[in-house]
Amino acid sequence: MTVPQSEKAARFEALHERPGAFIIPNPWDAGTARILTGLGFEALTTTSAGLAFSLGRRDGANAVSREETLANAKAIVDATDLPVAADLENGFGDSPAEAAETIRLAAEQAGLVGGSIEDSSGDPERPIYDFRHAVERIAAAAEAARALPFPFVLVARAENYLHGRPDLDDTIRRLQAFEDAGADALFAPGITRPDDIRTLCESVGKPVNMIMGFQSASYSVSELEALGVKRISVGSALSRAALAAVVRAAKEMKEQGTFRFAAQAVSYAEANELVARKESDRL
Repeated sequence: MTVPQSEKAARFEALHERPGAFIIPNPWDAGTARILTGLGFEALTTTSAGLAFSLGRRDGANAVSREETLANAKAIVDATDLPVAADLENGFGDSPAEAAETIRLAAEQAGLVGGSIEDSSGDPERPIYDFRHAVERIAAAAEAARALPFPFVLVARAENYLHGRPDLDDTIRRLQAFEDAGADALFAPGITRPDDIRTLCESVGKPVNMIMGFQSASYSVSELEALGVKRISVGSALSRAALAAVVRAAKEMKEQGTFRFAAQAVSYAEANELVARKESDRL
């Protein structure tokens, strides 16, 4: 039986309100969504980089269109009974109205119950939106989310650290303003020092998302929870792990003429079983 969007939304909201941290992994297609569902995760969120890689494109500004992003999100939503959120990049437009429209389409067309809007402009000359404009965009997105007939978890992202601006004070200032503008959760990808993570979490009143999967920093769920983190995503890390397996196998075939990699592969029967699970054991 298909779970109504409103029920998924209520479950997703509840994850942010209960004690402790939770992992929200990032599938990049329907098959990986089914695998993560069957393994017992409670919610999923998409990955823009993972989608770009699967389409044979470099990740970056405008690598994937809004239409492609929402089509990918809908395929993931349709593959699982879990709540699904999405990486909606900068809302696929500079204006507050475009950010708001992306939130509306995410909910109404793709069936999503959450999504993120970032303050990265895609302009290499001015990669981060000016403070006031960034806040106006989140306010418009929040207004669109509140107009929906169910709770939509809007995540506001401050992208300073991904664009050579490791300014913790400005990042916190932005996240505080995004919270005041109506964001339900906050995210500053690229922050990796424990003291900085703790300071950020203590400086805001909304749940904080932290991304793991960086080679330079890796903390356990319990360690991140102790720092104040609520949500833990992995961005494109699962996608890149899968690509690494393909690269290793291909190099073995090409350079050594052997096929030992197959011993580490899941069996045909197991693969069939893994992609057949739409419902989690938790449901």
